[in-house]
Amino acid sequence: QVRLVESGGGLVQAGGSLRLSCAASGRTFSNNAMGWFRQAPGKDRDLVAAINWNGGSTNYADSVKGRFTISRDNAKNTVYLQMNSLKPEDTAVYYCAASIWASLARVPREYNYWGQGTQVTVSS
Repeated sequence: QVRLVESGGGLVQAGGSLRLSCAASGRTFSNNAMGWFRQAPGKDRDLVAAINWNGGSTNYADSVKGRFTISRDNAKNTVYLQMNSLKPEDTAVYYCAASIWASLARVPREYNYWGQGTQVTVSS
């Protein structure tokens, strides 16, 4: 069974940092692009950051550029999201996803495996 399991979410004050991890099991995703999405109550699930199969290319939402960094360790079948200078508007459930492509994927329909999500809450 293929699973993506996120960890590292929690409650943090504005200006603080969190590091999310997404561990994959059941198959390797070393040939797949990976992404982090987030969804706040009443809003769509939006891309936060994406990374291609070997980490050579990344893409970020404008709202997180310069603050968030996506990375991956294919030997560990894990992808990370380092989040710095967090803001209350970053509060959401964060989801890890594996794409059907090796190159960057920017929309949910290009992803076919999803984690269960981890809550990130940023207090002001």
